[in-house]
Amino acid sequence: MEKKWLDKKQSFEIKDVRDLKGNFLPAILKKAQNLEIGKGLCIIQSFEPIPLYSVLNELGYEHHTEKIAETEYRVYFFRIKKAKESSKDMPFKPTAIVNFNTIDPKLADNVVNFWNYIWGKENPAIDMKTRLLLSLANGVGAGRMRQAVREFVKAYSIGVTTQEFDELFAMFVWNQGIGYFASEIGPSALFGAYKLIKRLEEKGEKRNEIVRVLLEKYGEANPNVGTFYKKNI
Repeated sequence: MEKKWLDKKQSFEIKDVRDLKGNFLPAILKKAQNLEIGKGLCIIQSFEPIPLYSVLNELGYEHHTEKIAETEYRVYFFRIKKAKESSKDMPFKPTAIVNFNTIDPKLADNVVNFWNYIWGKENPAIDMKTRLLLSLANGVGAGRMRQAVREFVKAYSIGVTTQEFDELFAMFVWNQGIGYFASEIGPSALFGAYKLIKRLEEKGEKRNEIVRVLLEKYGEANPNVGTFYKKNI
């Protein structure tokens, strides 16, 4: 069904993010949050920005995508209602896909579609909590602590308990070995985030406040967590 607002798309503000290398998502979200009902935004990207669809949908937007050329997608977002960002919205969007775009836009397009197959599938057989815990464990097993801490924060944000993490970390000792745990996992940002939530929960802090503190200390700005290159100053 054709959307009634499409005849207004030429008036939408355009954001061309094809050549941007850093994390431009916060700027887009800020702009989207401030737009009034009946207003729209056009995002131009080299690959189809599928992860943006659900994010802006949470803010009350519909979207329409047009493939202009092999490496040019135009996505029109139109606000149909006011909706605050969901408190259950998971942190850490797949912004690292932009890194693949630096190599080749076609590669980024393949990656984002594979990401959508794994993480965006409707009615998946494996629930999201289990997926995140599996991905967290895989990250630890492969020595990818950056991935592991991101999955840890996301898992906690959607309700994984410290008791479940206790059992998972005990399994890391069993599977990876005491020596590996002592030298690699113990000093890692992952274990630091784990100790942080246990400490804050013991103080009686609410989960949403703990997530806020987690993102403050172990968010994109943390060099052990972020996925964008940062020059040493």
